Amino acid sequence: MTISYNWLSDYLPDIIAPEKLSTILTSIGLEVESLERFESIKGLLQGVIIGEVIECFPHPNADKLKLTKVNIGDAVPLKIVCGAPNVATGQKVLVATIGTTIYPTIGEPLTMKAAKIRGEESQGMICAEDEIGLGNSHEGILVLPADVTVGTPASSYFKPYTDWVYEIGLTPNRMDAMSHFGVAKDVCAYLSHHNNSKANPISPFNTNFTIDNNFLPIKVIIENTDACQRYAGVSLTNVTVKESPEWLKNKLTSIGQRPINNIVDITNFILHETGQPLHAFNADAISGNTIIVKNVNQNDVFVTLDGKERKLDGTDLMICNTQEGMCIAGVSGGLESGVKEGTKNIFLESAWFSPASIRKTSFRHGLRTEAAARFEKGVDISNVVNVLQRAAVLIKEVSGGEISSGIIDVYPNPKEKTPVVLKYNYLKKLSGKWYDPEAINRILTSLGFEIINQGTGEITVAVPFSKPDISLPADIVEEILRIDGLDNVEFPGSMTVTPSADENVLKETLREKIAGYLTGQGLNEIVTNSITNSQYYNEDELRGSVKMINNLSAELDVMRPSMIETGLEIISYNINRKNRDLQLFEFGKTYRISGLENYEENEHLSFYITGRTSRDSWKSKSADNDFYRAKGLAKAILQLCGSELPAPAPMQQNISLTGLTASVANKRLVTIAELSSDKLKAFDIKQPVFFVDIDWLFVVQLAAGKTITYKEVSKFPPVQRDLALVVNKNITFNTVENTIQKLRLNKLQEVQLFDIFESEKLGADKKSMAISFTFMDEEKTLTDKEIDNMINRIVESFENELSADIRK
Repeated sequence: MTISYNWLSDYLPDIIAPEKLSTILTSIGLEVESLERFESIKGLLQGVIIGEVIECFPHPNADKLKLTKVNIGDAVPLKIVCGAPNVATGQKVLVATIGTTIYPTIGEPLTMKAAKIRGEESQGMICAEDEIGLGNSHEGILVLPADVTVGTPASSYFKPYTDWVYEIGLTPNRMDAMSHFGVAKDVCAYLSHHNNSKANPISPFNTNFTIDNNFLPIKVIIENTDACQRYAGVSLTNVTVKESPEWLKNKLTSIGQRPINNIVDITNFILHETGQPLHAFNADAISGNTIIVKNVNQNDVFVTLDGKERKLDGTDLMICNTQEGMCIAGVSGGLESGVKEGTKNIFLESAWFSPASIRKTSFRHGLRTEAAARFEKGVDISNVVNVLQRAAVLIKEVSGGEISSGIIDVYPNPKEKTPVVLKYNYLKKLSGKWYDPEAINRILTSLGFEIINQGTGEITVAVPFSKPDISLPADIVEEILRIDGLDNVEFPGSMTVTPSADENVLKETLREKIAGYLTGQGLNEIVTNSITNSQYYNEDELRGSVKMINNLSAELDVMRPSMIETGLEIISYNINRKNRDLQLFEFGKTYRISGLENYEENEHLSFYITGRTSRDSWKSKSADNDFYRAKGLAKAILQLCGSELPAPAPMQQNISLTGLTASVANKRLVTIAELSSDKLKAFDIKQPVFFVDIDWLFVVQLAAGKTITYKEVSKFPPVQRDLALVVNKNITFNTVENTIQKLRLNKLQEVQLFDIFESEKLGADKKSMAISFTFMDEEKTLTDKEIDNMINRIVESFENELSADIRK
């Protein structure tokens, strides 16, 4: 939320310095995220002087340059080389003197220095309007009227506007502070409480609203009184649509708003002044001189101000005339009914629309307008007419029109204020501070609360319509705390803590353990958005996916059915910025739906590796990440969680990846794969990416069934033997391991493949596998005879089951 200091000060009874006001705003819960200087002309034309060209003749060494002498009120005129085609003797011009920094409309600031141009001295610059931020023209120097005084600072002539601008981090419930007057009321409540004297905001509604004639009466009919509980309007005739006056343009530009014309600018001014959105219709486009607030037919077509055709939903609330729709209520005007340059008669609307209705319509059509942002949070229904009268008077002032109808105010079911009872002991319990009842009364009345009853132990108040979020005693406590100052919350001298035994923490404990291990292995943790782009997936992959109904953007429209794509977004982003060596992991969720409402939410641990494992050093060269590193990491993670990597099996055909899956009791535990070139191409990735996906909840479930046991480190040494066997190329090490496990050799501690060799000398379709065996007996030292017996059994098994030849 952007707030102008000058604008805000218009409603404060006393001038407060910008820095002090910033402190007050943060103290009352309107956190100031930044305070910046605003200048309508950057640099404020400092150092730019009005001068007169007293001599002008061609440059002797350049055809397109001229030598001038310019009087700026000093004893000696300045010699300036000028390249403008329109410079001439007798002109009043703007001169940037030596040492002056100018700020062009487009480009970087430039500081004037004494220079020689083609051999001639130049003591400054005669400026075009775009060179000092006064406009966009560069056709020639800016020539001023002949009656201006030489030597006058340009800042005195153009009077650039200055301001301070606050950027406030507004919480979603603070609709009452989405305007300058709303913020002013909070500041005055703070001043009243802390200065112990009444500080009333200067109301903008003290306007003399008078009806000039009744030439343009408009009838209003509300058909949907739930979605539109109040609708008011007024007609103005003979207006002149033109550029806004300077004061109005300055107010709007200071908060980043672009001035359009005087009528539209007044509606935007009122929006940011009071928080009440208004809409101005071309009254000549209201057929039958009747406004009808209603829902239209499903799939009716309406063209909004941006020129786009939109299919309406049957629940969209529309502002119509007797023939057609003119405006999507509270969201966007229509292309044909808006105020244009030639508009002479207008109908001004001020209304209260249902927040839920406006929010749904706004998201449905992707129209996130300033008006919708206010209506969906709830506007002050009691202020609809006051705001309308102020706007009508201002429009009459800036457009020269006449108010040609009385206020039309349709309010079929007037709302009652919400009563809330606050007990003082409850206030003490939540705030930790005892407040004097008189202070409570002063704070609440200064915020617009009406005191219904105040007893010895409680106070009953009626909530102002400007605070639609307040309905509970806790909300009243928050208001009191804010105005007292959030930095005044008292802290006790001691704190009491009750020790508790945490339960069901295994998942979090394992997560922290695994995250620590992976970071130690050089991986970085990422957190990606669970909402992603459906364009990443084909029809089969999207079957059963959870689609967003009111997605914030066209690109984020589905809850991710897979962890692959959001990780590839990160990889692609980094590779495009020359960061190609990536090792990333994420704990995340995927989502699916079966049937109508059977949603599934699955937790995963996924990691993605690509490029090299580390940087090269003087001592060693880095290796590339590959499938086996991915498998090794997966195996280590499972071991840290108390499980072993089950025997993996080739994946079923998948267009996104190829690799292995490992299961326990026919339930997938882990997938280890290389992503396909087609999948990588969709993200413009040209290097291999290896992906591991672990069913995290299944890992936790398996870990919960494990019991940690401890045993003494063996006193007896292990013995290592190596074997090399020649087998068919299609035999995997997993097959070899399974063959060994069938022998049930209790004293065999570890089996490690340390080399694979292929050569024509071994025979066709043959390979050699070198395997290391580690034996150990925890009760005694193994003898050679015992080891030989086990080796012989292993050799015999290899020869019988694998048709292996043992290499000597």
